[in-house]
Amino acid sequence: MKAPKILPWIAHKAGISEALALKLWRRAAGEAEELTGCCNSSDYYRLAVERFIDLAETEGEKCAERDPLACPLSSPKVSWMWRHQNRMSQLNLLAAQSTYRLWQSNWDSFVTPQRQAA
Repeated sequence: MKAPKILPWIAHKAGISEALALKLWRRAAGEAEELTGCCNSSDYYRLAVERFIDLAETEGEKCAERDPLACPLSSPKVSWMWRHQNRMSQLNLLAAQSTYRLWQSNWDSFVTPQRQAA
């Protein structure tokens, strides 16, 4: 699988080189493929990106510990943003599902009216 186009941006934010980021991406993709069993599913891509972001941030923290002048300590983390975006997309799907269930229950009550007790 090709590296994501966001790879250089994440590498810059984590304070690591693009070459190291590419190595970390390959490692993350391999781990995700081992967990999912294939490399064509959405679960595979989600796991690979999440693992890559975690690896990049960990490597960036190691770089900052080794040479504080070369890697700024105040580099912002991107994992929170990725997880927040995932939660927001899940909320949209949950809202659509709830709306469909409401519509379905209203339709069912309209088509099959309740019998009144005699």
